[in-house]
Amino acid sequence: MVQHSTGPLAGLLVADFSRILAGPYATMLLADLGAQVIKVESPGGDDTRTWMPPTRDGVSTYYLGINRNKRSIALDLKDPDDLAAAQELARRADVMIENFRPGGLARFGLDYDSVTAGNEKIVYASISGFGTGAGRDFPGYDLMVQAISGLMSLTGDPDGSPYRAGISVFDVMAGLHASIGILAALHHRDATGQGQHVEVNLLSSALSGLVNHSSGYVAGGTVPFRMGNAHPSLFPYEPLPTADGELIVIAGNDGQFRKLCQVLDLPTLPDDPRFGRNQDRTANREQLRPLLVERLAERTKDEWFRDLLAAGVPCAPINTIDGGVALAQELGLDPVVAVGDVPGVRNPITFSDTPARYELPPPGLDEHGEEIRAWLKN
Repeated sequence: MVQHSTGPLAGLLVADFSRILAGPYATMLLADLGAQVIKVESPGGDDTRTWMPPTRDGVSTYYLGINRNKRSIALDLKDPDDLAAAQELARRADVMIENFRPGGLARFGLDYDSVTAGNEKIVYASISGFGTGAGRDFPGYDLMVQAISGLMSLTGDPDGSPYRAGISVFDVMAGLHASIGILAALHHRDATGQGQHVEVNLLSSALSGLVNHSSGYVAGGTVPFRMGNAHPSLFPYEPLPTADGELIVIAGNDGQFRKLCQVLDLPTLPDDPRFGRNQDRTANREQLRPLLVERLAERTKDEWFRDLLAAGVPCAPINTIDGGVALAQELGLDPVVAVGDVPGVRNPITFSDTPARYELPPPGLDEHGEEIRAWLKN
């Protein structure tokens, strides 16, 4: 099987034994950058093929969003011929990625030790929910990790119930961390000739991704709490009401606050000792908020958005997804790409010399099975 793709990772073969979100997202990013990704599925297919609605031409858009630029082969690892094909694919691959429960591939001879016995240069990436120790048998679902990590305790109204994030945020983070780990291990292999095992788990990705909140606890002994849309360390940094709806208004530093006050025609506030520095504004937010809200109520959110942004004050309308896509198009970011007849979201990385590719639409189950089987027998 000959690969004709371009991109910074052209020439790399990735055996993708992952499913659902974290692994497939990671391998799609690698595929966009030129790697040849062979998606190994059970005869029943990746679970996300059935996660619908919404659909496009009867296919789950969840599946379509994370599986472009791949080839699919369906293998029943309990079948001797299919297992032999899977093992041969692992033997030839530069990278193998899997998110079975820790140890789950050992009985098929597809665990790290077994694969490296025949392919010592492979970069073998494993994604789990809670690592390979005492949490090895925990199911690795993003919602579990949002709950266990503390994210849900930070999301929602102060007096309301905890909420999940609107996306499977830690699956996406773990996929990104896996991609980074794979690329670092490939660089090490280029320098030394040695492959290695890269391990990522959702809980560790979550604690890293909680950034200022997890640091506030481990370094400062402070357990953060829900503040709705407010920020614990900045004010303003939240939606504020205008004449016709809310607008995100941000003063990330004292200079931005002074500009905000100039546009709002509140020139004395930056010199008020209660509000001059960020720590003062944060401590006195309940005194400052009504002063800003009173002035913002005089005009519409779109009018303020235009004038505040022109003055260098960070602010934003609260869009639905269609509005976010529309603004990206207006800004020339070209967020939507066509892959065959399937539209998708553009890879977010821009290269000056080796752009991302959009060559293969998300594959049907076992769409390339015959071709891949023939290649593996040669």
